[in-house]
Amino acid sequence: MEAAAISRVQTLVESGLSQIPSSYIQPPQHRPNPSPSASGGGIPVVDLSSAAASADLPRACREWGAFQVVGHGVPLRLLDAVRSSGLRFFESPQGERIRYACDPASPASEGYGSRMLARDDGVLDWRDYFDHHTLPESRRNPSRWPHFPPSYRDVMVEYSDRMKVLAQRLLRMISESLDLPSSYIEDAVGEVYQNITISYYSPCPQPDLALGLQAHSDMGAITLLIQDDVGGLEVLKDGRWVLAQPLSDAIIVILADQTEIITNGEYRSSQHRAVVNSKQARLSVATFYDPAKTRKIFPAPQLVTESSPLKYKEVLYGDYVSSWYSKGPEGKRNIDALKI
Repeated sequence: MEAAAISRVQTLVESGLSQIPSSYIQPPQHRPNPSPSASGGGIPVVDLSSAAASADLPRACREWGAFQVVGHGVPLRLLDAVRSSGLRFFESPQGERIRYACDPASPASEGYGSRMLARDDGVLDWRDYFDHHTLPESRRNPSRWPHFPPSYRDVMVEYSDRMKVLAQRLLRMISESLDLPSSYIEDAVGEVYQNITISYYSPCPQPDLALGLQAHSDMGAITLLIQDDVGGLEVLKDGRWVLAQPLSDAIIVILADQTEIITNGEYRSSQHRAVVNSKQARLSVATFYDPAKTRKIFPAPQLVTESSPLKYKEVLYGDYVSSWYSKGPEGKRNIDALKI
């Protein structure tokens, strides 16, 4: 069980505090100063059921590294069920939630937590979460997941399977868009390790000082995310933070670091963050599609040419994960360390 000394953000908010603890205050250069582009424009939307997807998807991968997909085939009733199940858990009494506490000494351990990184000296995110280990199926143990509402575990299993299918479809489209064999990125990733993390961002009395999630790029291959109608996910584009406008039927696709490596930088992983507000809680559900830790990741030889020389060193994925959790993400510094 997680030590009582580890505070949950929800618990802090329920205590009625008017100022956030210093451990949550971001340094001035990282604070969420609103910019004009953060409130308008939005990230691209790609309709996978449209013939235009074959052109829209690679453009979004190359220019943004993040986009929303519609026409994806995942039923809206399932997206709504996942969101409502997560909300039901986080709105339950603290005594019920704490039964599923994760191990604070083990980064990314399964369960209910608040602190993700191994470091004790970093600024904390204004967020609580529940992390589910969902694939391979040998890691999947629904008895470790909340038992309320009664459908929670069945919903998460169905959602896990649907997200695997969608991730595979997208990785095939990405491979084909670079004239690689359709299964190239899937084969490079190997046996997939999937985690599903439900994040809950409580209202923050000083939202101009804190972040729900600090700026980072994801460490794996691809991330699929859904959010509620509150909004708060921002993507960095040309030095400006751009809001991912909430769309109830859309799934946000975020390219992660190993895809950037495999594509030799043709497609860039997306740097993103979560901002908070003082009035409404926000919920999002991220599905991470990652290689096994024993997998070696390197650029596709077909994408290394005279005009596009080798850009990244080979990396053992387990080493990459260890570095990410021990040093912290801090933008894209982990993948930048692999650049040749």
